[in-house]
Amino acid sequence: MNNNREKNNQKSVSSESFAKIYDILIIGAGSIGVPLSFYLAKKGMKVAVIEKNSSVGRGQNRAAIGGIRATHSDPAKIKIGLETLKIMREMETHYGYDVDWIEGGYLFPVYNEKDEITLKKLLKIQKSYGLNIDWISEQKVQKLIPGINENNLRGGTYSPEDGSASPLKTIDAFYMLAKENNVDFYFNEEVIDAELSKEKIEVIKTTNGKYKSDLVIDCSGGNAKGVGKIFNLDLPVFPESHEAGITEPVERFFDPMIVDMRPENGSANYYFYQNKEGQIVFCITPAPNIPGKDCDNTSVFLPQVIKRMINLYPRLRNIRVRRTWRGLYPMTPDGFPIIGYSKEVKNLFLTIGMCGQGFMLGPGLGKILSEIIVDKTKIYDDILEELSLYRKFDRDEMLK
Repeated sequence: MNNNREKNNQKSVSSESFAKIYDILIIGAGSIGVPLSFYLAKKGMKVAVIEKNSSVGRGQNRAAIGGIRATHSDPAKIKIGLETLKIMREMETHYGYDVDWIEGGYLFPVYNEKDEITLKKLLKIQKSYGLNIDWISEQKVQKLIPGINENNLRGGTYSPEDGSASPLKTIDAFYMLAKENNVDFYFNEEVIDAELSKEKIEVIKTTNGKYKSDLVIDCSGGNAKGVGKIFNLDLPVFPESHEAGITEPVERFFDPMIVDMRPENGSANYYFYQNKEGQIVFCITPAPNIPGKDCDNTSVFLPQVIKRMINLYPRLRNIRVRRTWRGLYPMTPDGFPIIGYSKEVKNLFLTIGMCGQGFMLGPGLGKILSEIIVDKTKIYDDILEELSLYRKFDRDEMLK
């Protein structure tokens, strides 16, 4: 018995002596992990980020279309979204990085009574948490979107402070800021194992080495379920495939992100906007959903979404599409992220299951989590409670 204990002690000492040591280790250099690394390092933490791909944003960040909104249906995401908007609005002024930010707003045009009732009911919740949003008349909708289909148009909700930015420029900006604050990035490394002792992670093992830290943060996106197994956790994150596309650039003719909530056969909502370079960027939600990690383009997407977009906004009909792509939405059972400490593994913090909204939540979430983790603030306890892994998952996100 004593010999076995001595061998275990030698193994622990050996693992630690060859491990790189940090205050905080982040798994995943994507929409969440990179901004979070910057805000943690800015507060004096020694931070490392491990990424299995060759550079930042090579997972689902590059598949994001660029929309950023606080127009959600629940308090936690509204708060995070408002923080992201503030950060993006000030990115160039405060840090000198142009990320193609446009404050064009989000517009939900309404063509039926059901959607009008739903959105007007949501307005009360959204306004109570500080969101600048209102119901606008059909005339105002037509003024914001000249040439929109007027048939049965009833008005809509409009949140003018929402907007858009370039996902590629944004993650590059946060990467540069993180590097300026001495964050270490380890690319082409995958987390493959962990040494656990007394409900804590002692050592993280990757394909290239070992790491030791006081806290491990899981920002692994679509790989969350696999990473969870390393820590003996069954995480309820299930990737789904979504497709998007972009057109040639044309002269600007509308500003808001347009979200059409009406379902049709084979699809639910769809949305599009004109970016800073004049290109129309668009996406659709398939119905039923498409589970799995398939990121190959399909022949179904473009005819499906173009038909709906042109019916809503005929002025789009002569603009040529340049390319389409497919990415993953790491979904949870209720459509809300999972954020907070693990109960089973005490020094593991989860930031997973962003449900396709990692880009719009990432900057605000990074800043908020740095205050929770480093400053030990309690002002965001409601976010941790609402988005806990241990919730009932019995709600439904109304504005996915």
